[in-house]
Amino acid sequence: MKLPKTSSPIDKLRAFLHEHKDDADLFLNSLCGREQQLLLRTEIQDIFLNTTAENKSSALAVSPFKTIVQWCQEAAILEPWAYFALRMRSARWKYIRINLKTLALENITPEQFLYFKEQLVSGNNSEHYPLEIDLAPFSREFFKLQEEKSIGRGLEFLNRRLSSGLFAELERGDNRLLRFLQVHRYRDQQLLLNQEIESTNQLRDGLRDALHLLRDQDDNTEWKELESDLENLGFEPGWGRCVSMIRDTMGNLLDILEAPSPAALEIFLSRIPMIFSIAIISPHGFFGQENVLGRPDTGGQVVYILDQVRALEKEMRDRLYEQGLVDIDPRIIVLTRLIPESEGSNCHERKENISRTENSYILRVPFRSKDNEVIPHWISRFEIWPYLERFAEDAGRELLAELDGRPDLIVGNYSDGNLVATLISHKLGVTQCNIAHALEKAKYLYSDLYWQDNEPNYHFSCQFTADIIAMNAADFIITSTYQEIAGTEENPGQYESYMTFTMPNLYRVIHGIDVYDPKFNIVSPGADPQIYFPAEDKEHRFIELHEEIDSLIFGGHRPEESRGVLADRSKHIILTIARLDRIKNLTGLVRLFAVNQDLRDMANLLVIGGHINPDHSNDAEEVEQIHQMHHLFESYGLEHDVRWLGMHLDKRASGELYRCVADRKGVFIQPALFEAFGLTVIEAMVSGLPTFATCFGGPMEIIKHGISGFHIDPNNEDSISQLLVDFFVQCKKEPDYWHTIARGGVMRVYEKYTWKLYAERMMTFARIYGFWRYVSNLERMETKRYLEMFYSLQFRPLAKLLESHLSMQ
Repeated sequence: MKLPKTSSPIDKLRAFLHEHKDDADLFLNSLCGREQQLLLRTEIQDIFLNTTAENKSSALAVSPFKTIVQWCQEAAILEPWAYFALRMRSARWKYIRINLKTLALENITPEQFLYFKEQLVSGNNSEHYPLEIDLAPFSREFFKLQEEKSIGRGLEFLNRRLSSGLFAELERGDNRLLRFLQVHRYRDQQLLLNQEIESTNQLRDGLRDALHLLRDQDDNTEWKELESDLENLGFEPGWGRCVSMIRDTMGNLLDILEAPSPAALEIFLSRIPMIFSIAIISPHGFFGQENVLGRPDTGGQVVYILDQVRALEKEMRDRLYEQGLVDIDPRIIVLTRLIPESEGSNCHERKENISRTENSYILRVPFRSKDNEVIPHWISRFEIWPYLERFAEDAGRELLAELDGRPDLIVGNYSDGNLVATLISHKLGVTQCNIAHALEKAKYLYSDLYWQDNEPNYHFSCQFTADIIAMNAADFIITSTYQEIAGTEENPGQYESYMTFTMPNLYRVIHGIDVYDPKFNIVSPGADPQIYFPAEDKEHRFIELHEEIDSLIFGGHRPEESRGVLADRSKHIILTIARLDRIKNLTGLVRLFAVNQDLRDMANLLVIGGHINPDHSNDAEEVEQIHQMHHLFESYGLEHDVRWLGMHLDKRASGELYRCVADRKGVFIQPALFEAFGLTVIEAMVSGLPTFATCFGGPMEIIKHGISGFHIDPNNEDSISQLLVDFFVQCKKEPDYWHTIARGGVMRVYEKYTWKLYAERMMTFARIYGFWRYVSNLERMETKRYLEMFYSLQFRPLAKLLESHLSMQ
């Protein structure tokens, strides 16, 4: 079978199957020989490598199968068919099937692939015509990014689209930008333009006259001194505090009216005074500032939001000052759940001012049952779905009362917060931003396919439905890393996993999300610079904590708070801090440390996470991990090599702990099976502590291996322990090596991971996507209606079913 040179690998494979049947059978029979109906990428690759190694005389090793196996993410096998899901690059998939008897190859649709998998799981019970979710038709007219490298740079390409659209409008005599500027006000105060300007020509004339007026004014002359003259020309406050800023902003707009460019449009829109109040939604867990970290469902997200609020409030205040609106006091409200049985925290209090802010606070609203009774106790994030609609209704009402009007931006966090943000944004007509932090679907193997097995503990039917609704409703989505959106060359991203999947006997998703959508933007958070700074910065160290920290590390037994007493103070310290759950993999770290005697001879292991006494935890997964940890201590005799602290340090103590470990030439390790971002990684690095972190998730992008830290594979424990041993050996041979890696980590954070950079970008996003929402709102109505139907007919019944189930427990 002669093929043209431009033939695709699939066409070449079809020819190979025809011409080399015996060689093809070697591999396909090996796949079937595993007697597994579902195979993942690494398993398929291992089978291929083993088959080629055992059959060196075959043509298999250099066949088209080599490329197909590299692409293949998943295989589903039920004789006489083998189905393959091929990922050529980020979010570009093809599906094929091969008849194991005839070796005929066919291209198939995503629906066919999903149906075949459903049959494997449900057998003849699988529905031929289930509910199918397909959002692709609603975005056919919207522009999409085309290249992998463009994913997560939505704003950059949106500006190009907006500027070209404005140019076309100006040619037609239309101007949505003018109408957008006319609607801006703060409460009763009109901003930017008044009734003197009602057309594009009047705007041009007004700008020319204003610039002529400002030409001879001193740069530092303030708006109020020129307010009357500028008002007569049609201009209201908001153009700038002083003449230099006013002149620059007006000149920029005049340039846009002449010939819109992406850069000029971004600068101009970023200066528009339109963000005065923000609502940040985070319902689950114990959200507070004291005595909450480390409790179930309470960790990095709380730290992230509190630091985010401080950075955003400062950026809002700085921008309002530059815009000349010093009388406007920006406000940020964090909406979370009020928990009457708050277990020693402040989560029973309705309001709590956020420290180091001027006008931002936590507003707590209780969950209510269907009988309108307040739910008093903590509820797992996996079981809160029945309460979110009522919470959104109550929280939205309280938000309007607190702000005396609508917020200008709503930011959702995690699946529950994003759904609540969707409901409130839909009702109030406010720009919506989503931040996933972590999408559970990517954490648990086959969590969609075997959702019914997971339902008693995780209720993924509700969560994945909420995710699909919220991510499609959002105006823009913030992620911390590229991987979160589109994964790596080898593995799909978290969001990408929502493109095509099935939940047998519930629904199929044919097209759930498009990661090439310009709504996606990468903005990485940072670490609080007042808490996390290099150990070498002696002037700002919290030396008053040193005695307590020394006691934490090397002290004796603390009843109910510790296990293990370190016997040798001269060893290096390996520090880890995390929640005690399966994904964080602290027990895996203890195990790999325990079995490597060389590592135990060189270092002590300090583990901070969870509870020591399982009776103190009401989280089933944590309880199981606590028992595992105690078993490891007893099995490997770790009492003098490992110290486990079941406590939650405040931020000052954790910051100084990093630095104290750095003083002793220790390291930090983050061994999670998956980590969406990794705030502790950032904190440790900027504190001057060489950091070893999982290669799955955000740390892969944060760390440059061997320069600013090290990547570790949590699935290969021997390689981790050997990497640590090699590091300590190298430090002994080359005394400056430890400092080289430590400084590399500090510099990496300073270059890319600061809250100042984050806040600047976030405020620019809010303005530009707010403008995009304004100019495209009618075009989005079809999607909104589809999502409303999906919510009412799918999510709401699932949530009610869960509530009935919970009420019977």
